[in-house]
Amino acid sequence: QVQLVESGGGLVQPGGSLRLSCAASGRTLSIYSLGWFRQAPGKEREFVTTISRSGVSTNYADSVKGRFTISRDNAKNMVYLQMNSLKPEDTAVYYCAARILPPLTASPENMDYWGKGTLVTVSS
Repeated sequence: QVQLVESGGGLVQPGGSLRLSCAASGRTLSIYSLGWFRQAPGKEREFVTTISRSGVSTNYADSVKGRFTISRDNAKNMVYLQMNSLKPEDTAVYYCAARILPPLTASPENMDYWGKGTLVTVSS
């Protein structure tokens, strides 16, 4: 089993920045990829970004490319999401997720473990 706990959410003004963190525990050596997904009110959960075990391979949703950066610290069992130039449409609950097997995926249904989420609100 793998446990994931997100932190770092909050209220930020448009154009601002926020850094989310996700701490993994349990059978962390079994994790291949870690990713971030988000769910806005009344909408389905959607892919944001994902990163491979080595950190060499990453994928981003078109809506966040150039603004968000995912990074991973395997020694600390952490994954981070640096969010810059935030927009009101980025408002959502952000979830950390883990997948045991390759390849990288953008499909929520292909992730094996989930955190409980952290709320990001972008508003003036």
